Amino acid sequence: MSHHNRLLTALPREVSEKFAPHLKLVSLERGKILHLPGEIIRDVYFPLDCLISITITMKDGSTAETGVIGNREMLGVNAFMGGRETTQTEYIVQIAGSAMKMDAAVLLDEFDHNKEVRDLMLRYTQALIAQISQTTACNRLHLLEQRFGRWLLESQTRMESDKLLLTQEFLGHMLGVRRAGVTQAAQKFQEKRLIDYSRGRVQIIDQQGLEAACCECFETVKDEYDRLLGLK
Repeated sequence: MSHHNRLLTALPREVSEKFAPHLKLVSLERGKILHLPGEIIRDVYFPLDCLISITITMKDGSTAETGVIGNREMLGVNAFMGGRETTQTEYIVQIAGSAMKMDAAVLLDEFDHNKEVRDLMLRYTQALIAQISQTTACNRLHLLEQRFGRWLLESQTRMESDKLLLTQEFLGHMLGVRRAGVTQAAQKFQEKRLIDYSRGRVQIIDQQGLEAACCECFETVKDEYDRLLGLK
């Protein structure tokens, strides 16, 4: 399991030293909401070994995930993009763990005055937009089984672990389907010996097989992150 954030490690050395006194290690529980729609972003988070979902909730209460934030990302790009609000999205911890928390004003100041930091954050923002766009298309166009596989691979990449703590109910909310749909998808993958699933625990036992069983979206996003950030 990862204990570092790749965006933080990609920062210039002098910036890392400048940020160090402002970074605070925090523990994030599953289900914790970090930002609600319309909230002013006062803090940014750099996940270490947790996973945060970007979600949208409709007027009828239905919810779907549009992206994930893990150790390859940060939460709070709006802090330096001008709007400073989270628009219509909500950020909720899906897998508990730790993150580095920092005052958004510290990042904004460095973004305004340091070209290297600005370039890195803009490239990251482009990668995140690519992920959100691909996820939105995937949710609309691909089968539940393919989307479930993509989600597992996205999570495995960011957690750097084959073992994931999940619940069918939470996954159903993120994928925008009923719990029974998640159960059926998990059973199919178990029958194919791609995963082992029991009591909220998923273990990926055949990554190559899982990649072959899901859609092209996981590979597309991974390639875009590598192109923009060098994060494989």
